[in-house]
Amino acid sequence: MTVSRMAQNLIGSEIIKLAGEVNAMIAKGEQICNLTIGDFDPKIFPIPGELRAGIAEAYAEGHTNYPPANGVAVLRKAVADFTRDRLGLTYSENDILVAGGSRPLIYATYLALVDPGDKVVFPTPSWNNNHYCHLSSATPVMVETSPDNNFMPTAADVASQLKGATMLALCSPLNPTGTMFSRKDLEDICDLVVAENKSRGAGEKPLYILYDQIYWMLTFGEHQHYDPVNLRPELRDYTIYIDGTSKCFAATGVRVGYAFGPTVVIDKMKAILGHVGAWAPKAEQMATARFLHQTDAVDVFLDEFKHNVRASLDLLYHAFKDLKKEGYNVDAIEPMGAIYLSAKLDLAGKTTPSGQVLQTSKDISFYILEEAKLAVVPFSAFGSAPDLGWFRLSVGGASLESIKDSLGRLREALRMLK
Repeated sequence: MTVSRMAQNLIGSEIIKLAGEVNAMIAKGEQICNLTIGDFDPKIFPIPGELRAGIAEAYAEGHTNYPPANGVAVLRKAVADFTRDRLGLTYSENDILVAGGSRPLIYATYLALVDPGDKVVFPTPSWNNNHYCHLSSATPVMVETSPDNNFMPTAADVASQLKGATMLALCSPLNPTGTMFSRKDLEDICDLVVAENKSRGAGEKPLYILYDQIYWMLTFGEHQHYDPVNLRPELRDYTIYIDGTSKCFAATGVRVGYAFGPTVVIDKMKAILGHVGAWAPKAEQMATARFLHQTDAVDVFLDEFKHNVRASLDLLYHAFKDLKKEGYNVDAIEPMGAIYLSAKLDLAGKTTPSGQVLQTSKDISFYILEEAKLAVVPFSAFGSAPDLGWFRLSVGGASLESIKDSLGRLREALRMLK
């Protein structure tokens, strides 16, 4: 049987594949500290009680039919109010598009803007842009970043790649690194986009920014979230925001995401998703609309949620710093936002007790899984080189106790290497 070239060459999610192997070990009774999937164990991180009650109430009220393809009006109004009050970004409810999480919205952005062969610029590591380029037949332009700047791209990194590009895909706080743009770095990149668009002639496509800020409410300490339009208002016609409730309310399975941006682009995205049928369930939309207007409940939930997420991230961060002080070739970057820690396990060239020489980040991740019962994802799953010894540790699916228990096993696994 012959399938399309796109389907034939499609690569499955490396993260889902690794998580499947971890889950198979767990099913056999092995005690694994699973830091792979960017999801939440609802027993550890439940959704807000008000949102849960609102969903049940909405079903009881009979909201079980099709919602409008662009989202129910009360939710789009609530999102417009929430975005204005919390971020200072004012968009009409007609310029807000609701879907079943952020993935359909990112895909719709690609399909609305990118023609086959168009250049899409994005940093590595970053989440899924390589796959969206494949799905849309775009030409991926991957910009390598470094730990020296917390794996966030700089203007110097992207400057030479923007000429002729159709889209620059950015994310902050960043999946997989848990790091964020500084104000200056994002301003400098925005200035490049403004200058590039001014240089283009009539009839030329502009350069758009896809700005994924799904984690913007999850920031820690003094770190602040910045976005393109607040920094450079002239980018309003060229920036598509990806947002939603999945991460900041631990509501990954509730499936309520939203995008907003210039009318001409959002309208085309509406048409695309109208044919795909990627809407969020109506009852969940109604409940989310009510919850977003409950300012005190939102604040109370976020305070406790952020405290608990940060506790897990800080535990891991300080443990890696302690291991580094003990002489092991590991390190970590201070967690700034999201639910991820960037951790270095530079173990290539080391020999395991069984005699295997570790060569790639995948080798390292499987050794750590087998010996420390600690499951992590290499940055190679996010477009980085296979020999880069950096990994994503996601804390949403593991308890603080499970993480603590894994650290002694990790130290012993490191000690056994020669």
